[in-house]
Amino acid sequence: MSALNTIKAIAKRELFAYFDSPVAYVFLVIFLLLAGVFTFTFGGFFERGEASLASFFGWLPWLFLFLVPAVGMRMWAEERRSGTIELLLTLPIAPWEAIIGKFLASWIFLGIAMALTFPIWVTVNLLGVPDNGVIVAGYVGSMLLAGAYLAIASMTSAMTRNQVVSFIVAVVLCLALILVGFVPITDLLARYASPANVERVAAFGVLTHFDGFQKGILDSRNVLFFLSIMTFALFVTAVLVRNRRKN
Repeated sequence: MSALNTIKAIAKRELFAYFDSPVAYVFLVIFLLLAGVFTFTFGGFFERGEASLASFFGWLPWLFLFLVPAVGMRMWAEERRSGTIELLLTLPIAPWEAIIGKFLASWIFLGIAMALTFPIWVTVNLLGVPDNGVIVAGYVGSMLLAGAYLAIASMTSAMTRNQVVSFIVAVVLCLALILVGFVPITDLLARYASPANVERVAAFGVLTHFDGFQKGILDSRNVLFFLSIMTFALFVTAVLVRNRRKN
């Protein structure tokens, strides 16, 4: 079996495994409810007086902060807890194939969750004439952001067999990536550091790069930033899984 077919088979198995459990449906309902609440209530959608999804995308990094690690925490921690990781690693597949397959399954699941937010998009179009190009760019950025968070959750899941520990560590790491680009934090740093150094620190923040997508700008540098996080986190995951295989 080719590597591509192996990855597809693993991704398909993992994706179906999500929907074999009621947890997936509970997650989707919670995500959609929170997305609606944050968009139309806390996001001040009607107070803005404009037809856009700025309130939706503005809260998304914070909403993903807890929901994405909740999806990713079981990827490897559950395999280690149940002992099935030994069985998986004895199969004639490369560790990286299993890692990518599991990651893609979880990313597709998050993509389904994002696709189900289409009523919010429809509502905006019914209430006004939004720039749908900006909205599409926002969705692209949202999926890249979700992928970055998810790769980090995959890495923390490979570190431990305890899903709760994996979740907490992933949340802390993702929060750190938010805060280094969070305006109140950068304003505080500006009191003690030069603007150039503050800008360098902010360059590592997900909000700094996600902001461009919210404005409808598909900048290759922002895409590369999120892809770099995914690549690095999945590489560390591979190292951890490989060490587990040797042991």
